[in-house]
Amino acid sequence: MGRTRQIQQPVGRGSESIQGRTLSSCTVSMPLLCLEHPGGMQRLAPGYERKIPAPAAQPLFRKRARQRARMSGGTHAPSPRCTDTVWAGGGAGETLKWGRERFQNNLRPLPQRSRERAGTHQLHRDLVLLPTVVAMLLLSASAGPAVPTASPRSASGFPPDCSRLRKNSPSGVYVIQPARSPPRVVWCDMDTEGKGWTVVQRNSHDTELNWKQSWTTYKYGFGNVHADYWLGTEYLHLLTQQGTYKVRFVVRDKTNVTHFAEYDIFRVESEDSGYPLRLGRHSGDGDDYLTLYHPKKGGIHDNMKFSTVDKDQDQYSGNCAKSYGGWWYNRCQNVLLNAKNYIVWPGFCDSGDCASSLILVKPTDVC
Repeated sequence: MGRTRQIQQPVGRGSESIQGRTLSSCTVSMPLLCLEHPGGMQRLAPGYERKIPAPAAQPLFRKRARQRARMSGGTHAPSPRCTDTVWAGGGAGETLKWGRERFQNNLRPLPQRSRERAGTHQLHRDLVLLPTVVAMLLLSASAGPAVPTASPRSASGFPPDCSRLRKNSPSGVYVIQPARSPPRVVWCDMDTEGKGWTVVQRNSHDTELNWKQSWTTYKYGFGNVHADYWLGTEYLHLLTQQGTYKVRFVVRDKTNVTHFAEYDIFRVESEDSGYPLRLGRHSGDGDDYLTLYHPKKGGIHDNMKFSTVDKDQDQYSGNCAKSYGGWWYNRCQNVLLNAKNYIVWPGFCDSGDCASSLILVKPTDVC
């Protein structure tokens, strides 16, 4: 059965040895997931695009290249590079079956599919899913140790969130699989009070990440799980549909002091309803600026729909997301964590000079 190894530290170029195993370079640029197979443990990390010596992956790309060549009457070199994707997955059984079906669907000649469906959104979704499919196919040949989890687990063997990891597991990158979701690579915080927090957002004031992304990009997620990233509004929805979840918003001010606001209910509704935010009761070391209405600031965030540069769902005359990034806006914002060089939490960093932010979630029934 395919397995993943949990990795805590970034790996440099070339091959390195970790606990007696070799980390080789990879062709596919993926965020922070090591995959084991007969050719060695493969590092899929942003910025490293090297050849995979794994026989499991190469025929798939050759086959796809030949397919494209027949369609166009020319010759095309395989181009399996896919960057800036926040998630990947792996496993065997049903997960591998899903991956094969995805590849078979993409190998069908384009004229046989509806060209209308092959528009911008469909193409973006396929590019986001491609690294996951590759990862799962590589994992099908693996034989390494499993990610340390406690029950329950999905059919593929992955936990539904980070709360199901053993309490003595270190913080780091793990694979989870919420119900009705493909496997996802996330950062699990095992150090914050209570342990077992799934990190769904991380941002730093001087981030290189561009938060002014499209609706589709926010839907599937972006960034680097070892640095700044957004899990994806669709996966926030799927994750929080599994039960009752709580959330902890964490900000670090410019003096390096950490503050938090916790809500005992956290839920993101479906895309059809606009991914609105639902929050419960507040606790923490500051005032509630998410569920209380503040007329002299940005109004309220609770029950607001998600807005992006290309989908304006706020209550303001303009598009707040065009100025900052995707967020649950009302009359723009009281709190804003998804922006470059501008992280705001009133009382902690009113002028937008917070050094960093985190959004952590976990089930309420897990202590």
